Amino acid sequence: MYRREIRRNKKRRRRNMLLTSFFLIFFCVIGYGGYLTLKLVNATDQSVEQLKRGNKSELREETVNVKDDNFSVLFIGIDAREGDKVSRSDALILATFNKKDKSVKMVSIPRDSYVEVPGRGMDKINHAHAFGGVDLAVQSVENLFQVPVDHYVRLDFRAFIEIVDTLGGVEVEVPKTFSVQDSDDNEDAITLYEGNQELDGEEALAFVRMRKQDPTGDIGRGERQKQIIKAIIEKGTSLSSITKYGKVIDNLEENIQMDLSFGEIAALHNYAGSINDIKSLQLSGSNSNNGTFYYMLDEKSVDSISNELRSHLDMNSTESITVSKGTNSTSESASQE
Repeated sequence: MYRREIRRNKKRRRRNMLLTSFFLIFFCVIGYGGYLTLKLVNATDQSVEQLKRGNKSELREETVNVKDDNFSVLFIGIDAREGDKVSRSDALILATFNKKDKSVKMVSIPRDSYVEVPGRGMDKINHAHAFGGVDLAVQSVENLFQVPVDHYVRLDFRAFIEIVDTLGGVEVEVPKTFSVQDSDDNEDAITLYEGNQELDGEEALAFVRMRKQDPTGDIGRGERQKQIIKAIIEKGTSLSSITKYGKVIDNLEENIQMDLSFGEIAALHNYAGSINDIKSLQLSGSNSNNGTFYYMLDEKSVDSISNELRSHLDMNSTESITVSKGTNSTSESASQE
């Protein structure tokens, strides 16, 4: 069974993936009684913040309706310390939803991807949030794929540990034994052992934050993020977890920002049946390190995923597009930084 070397201390830094919280709330809470619904309405009202562009992407001719149209959502997990005024994004996942077959496709964007950040030039995509908040992060993702970002959800990492602990931990398959720092940045404070393990919040954070010991780097970390999403959904939908939803919502209330109304969140329940069959898309590329580490995205990979996401949204599905900004064609510029 699972062992760890040190218990967590008071939390200062929260890193890695909180997108799990979003799925948990959307697909597990709705429909479990008036009390929980009222709590979720109140939490949603306090969390809604529209993008400066308004509610329509420049890549759309008309505003989409989550209830009736295909749409996309960008999930942003931020790496923030208490008191920070700006922070980088530590997780970016773009998901598209198709109304006809109620399917979901998802792509995780490596945090070190070297892309064009509008108004800033070529840089790591995770810097976009630090430069211009959610608005610039959304613009950067749209610029990369030429796919509209219709809505966003940004989550603070403070909720991640608390939510997993509230649910009583999650079960995952750890691919290899490794040690990483804890949420207080104490080196090798947590060791995860290969095999099927029950992880508490701090341990789950360690599971999704590890990167350097994974030979596939950010790609492997993205896969572990998705594994945690599934584990939390499975735990959250169990009968034993129903009584814990109120506390989960309380944990999220101050740590989530989005532009989705309660009605739009409720509409997402139509996709609950597809949540375990999400199609995961994977970007390919190569590492570049000439003083600064970058992940150079492969042009063909970006083009392929762009076309697949656009087709899933039923946007020019028969027309192939080329989106080579920020990919290997810029490697010469990257090597000079």
